[in-house]
Amino acid sequence: MKREIPYKTYLTENEIPTAWYNVRADMKTDHRPLLNPANMEPMALEDLKPVFCEELAKQELNTSDRFIPIPEEVREFYTMFRPSPLVRAYFLEEALGTPAEIYYKYEGGNTSGSHKLNSAIAQAYYAKEQGLKGVTTETGAGQWGTALAMACGYFDLECRVYMVRVSAEQKPDRVEIMHTYDADVTLSPSDTTEIGRKMLSDHVNPDGSLGTAISEAVEYAVQNDGYRYVLGSVLNQVVLHQSIIGLETKLAFEKLDRYPDIVIGCAGGGSNLGGLMSPFMEDRLADRTAPYFIAVEPASCPSLTRGKFAYDFCDTGQVTPLAKMYTLGHGFIPPASHAGGLRFHGMSPILSQLYHDGFLDEARSVTQQEIFEAATLFSKVEGTLPAPESAHAIKVAIDEALECKKTGEKKIIVFGLTGTGYFDMSAYRRYREGGLDDTPPSDESIATGLGELPPNAE
Repeated sequence: MKREIPYKTYLTENEIPTAWYNVRADMKTDHRPLLNPANMEPMALEDLKPVFCEELAKQELNTSDRFIPIPEEVREFYTMFRPSPLVRAYFLEEALGTPAEIYYKYEGGNTSGSHKLNSAIAQAYYAKEQGLKGVTTETGAGQWGTALAMACGYFDLECRVYMVRVSAEQKPDRVEIMHTYDADVTLSPSDTTEIGRKMLSDHVNPDGSLGTAISEAVEYAVQNDGYRYVLGSVLNQVVLHQSIIGLETKLAFEKLDRYPDIVIGCAGGGSNLGGLMSPFMEDRLADRTAPYFIAVEPASCPSLTRGKFAYDFCDTGQVTPLAKMYTLGHGFIPPASHAGGLRFHGMSPILSQLYHDGFLDEARSVTQQEIFEAATLFSKVEGTLPAPESAHAIKVAIDEALECKKTGEKKIIVFGLTGTGYFDMSAYRRYREGGLDDTPPSDESIATGLGELPPNAE
């Protein structure tokens, strides 16, 4: 195969970005503020400090600084696994017979197996700097929990993880990795918190959900001295930290004298898509040439494609601030799909506002059957087994490449390969055996979830 550019393009350690990019500072319309559920007033720094690390709370509220310096200790840690490669998917292009150029930014080259470590190490650093004893969090598929356990182990912090029960049962090896890094892992819903006990007694949510696990993690953090809550997606601070993905991607394309026509990312809470697209979104917001942006979500949890742009709680137990976002309702319990990292009822306020304003161009939902078909093809021709979450982006990248085959257009497509699928073999086995449930949520179940939106939040 003749290659006009390298199969993999690496930056040097000296080219790792020294600052994160805050896309919120450039947005035409800032997203609506977080609201205090007690009085429906915008949350101030003093309101957030009991829940989040102080510096992270400041980042959450920052609307003016376009670039925020990466602490040297965090940047040094990044050198263990960054810069990550931008890969030209030559073998996939050949298999599809497409004139398109397909690239992916590979974020699975660390023990956590995903992009989550980019933010986990930053959040653990700020917790350590504040002198905290430990942090609490939730995790769905286990990628975030694994990354945070690693980061806390590095900074000698206690780490308490509430893992969605069905995901823990599907992926026991994820639990063992977290234990290896001395994290305390509790299956959610659990009997260790008030909200967990309520869920168990009501028998409405035995499999768990990210919304429930968030409630449990927040409850523990605010009730125990020396702890704060940290989150792996949705929040502005996480999109900020993940911008390192897009910054590196953009620089790698510059070295290749290329610029993407289409940017694709899987979307659950929105952190990896937000991180990949933010530096390119900067061009769109500045009225320069920019890519076409596509968010891909599971048909089982379609917040952008079937949800409502409204204020809602970020958790099932209604203890978090309210965010203006695309949501299916905090009471919505998604089916137990294998893409556990995408099973969240709402979308990042940043991505939600960009989508509402038309800057994030399109959202698509795809089924489990479709994404495992795409993942299987990709693994056969490209040699990397993708996580089910990442396979959502692969599916749409393939669709766009096949459209180029029809039209003859030679577009440049880039997507985020956010993690490896080596902890997801039970899902691949069920796909191979024909045992995946692809039933999307009914209109009635979505209407029920949306019917529980807070009535007085405008």
